Amino acid sequence: MERVRELSAYHLFFLWFGAAVSVAEILTGGLLAGMGWERGIVAIIIGHLIGTALLAMAGVIGFYERLPAIHSMRISFGRRGSYMLSGLNVLQLIGWTAVMVLEGGRALTQMSQSLWGFGNQPLSCLIIGLLVTLWVFMGVRGLKTFNSVAVLLLFGLTIVLSTKIFGDLGETATAGQAAPFSLGLELSIIMPLSWFPLIADYTSRAKSTKAAWLAPFCGYFIGSCWMYAIGLAGALHSGSANPATMMLAARMGLIALAVIGLSTVTTTFLDVFSAAESSRNVFSRLDHRLAAVGFALLGTLLAIIVPMERYIDFLLLIGSVFAPLIAIFLSDYFIFRVDSRTREFDKVAALSLLIGFISYHIFARIDPPMGQTLCTIALTGLVHAALRRIKTGLTTF
Repeated sequence: MERVRELSAYHLFFLWFGAAVSVAEILTGGLLAGMGWERGIVAIIIGHLIGTALLAMAGVIGFYERLPAIHSMRISFGRRGSYMLSGLNVLQLIGWTAVMVLEGGRALTQMSQSLWGFGNQPLSCLIIGLLVTLWVFMGVRGLKTFNSVAVLLLFGLTIVLSTKIFGDLGETATAGQAAPFSLGLELSIIMPLSWFPLIADYTSRAKSTKAAWLAPFCGYFIGSCWMYAIGLAGALHSGSANPATMMLAARMGLIALAVIGLSTVTTTFLDVFSAAESSRNVFSRLDHRLAAVGFALLGTLLAIIVPMERYIDFLLLIGSVFAPLIAIFLSDYFIFRVDSRTREFDKVAALSLLIGFISYHIFARIDPPMGQTLCTIALTGLVHAALRRIKTGLTTF
């Protein structure tokens, strides 16, 4: 599949910086308040260095092979094996769309209630969903132009937001030491890895190798660490991980409203765009734009009618599938030089994925100091290497 090389390092930097600037990132950073400021910041930086580096490696593969993300998974899992991953990815992206619209809608409702005495959460969710749908119609041209303008605006708004949040932090920066370091590390690794199944949808269009890995790495690392830090500082100051609550405590008003609305739209667009791309791995004649619109509307409907309270559990569930997937895919491409694209199904990759999935939930009960994601990636890599060697030996024999 030939991909048009149309996204420069500039465009990809702002694309992934915009993906990181979101209510979800601020919320997750706020969940680390129990660690205190110093330990929280260390966990954020270390976790993001690891997670974003792995994310960038997937972006490079998409660039080299000129394949969108789920299509490139055929390298490890074969054609029909990638269909299973397409289904899982579409489900998790619809879930992310619903979570983003729900969290953005809640924050907008709380802000409008405070500012004007009126707030309607279903209406707020519907407005965000319709704006995401409008963004879909802009296509790649929207990615290159309107997205860059929007992110520049977000950048300026985020600077103002940071000034207020960090200025109000004061003595609360040292509060809280109860949460384990492994939790902070885990949540900081999982967030960039949640983008793993879709980064190549964009880097496969990159103009150069540097644009394919350095721009997404820098854009997402800077943006996500920044949002986590805002969430951490805001939660320490306000006593709540709720982004709207911390912004109200910082007296942000209309600026906070703009940040919440615009950032939710720019981030959620990537989810529905990539859900449509994943669907085309199975249904090649599917109209990409029409599918993306459908997923945007479905995610919005779910946000309105389905409660999604267990946010951390949702993130950890994503990790249980994609942590072992990362180990399998990267090791097959960079180490074993496996290419199963001409095959229907790769049993070794599927078995490794199952073992990795089970291992993740075992590690979750043990709570190792490194966090379950890193332990799962390491164990899955070792198991997968052993299975590849066994398969090679049997074939040779």
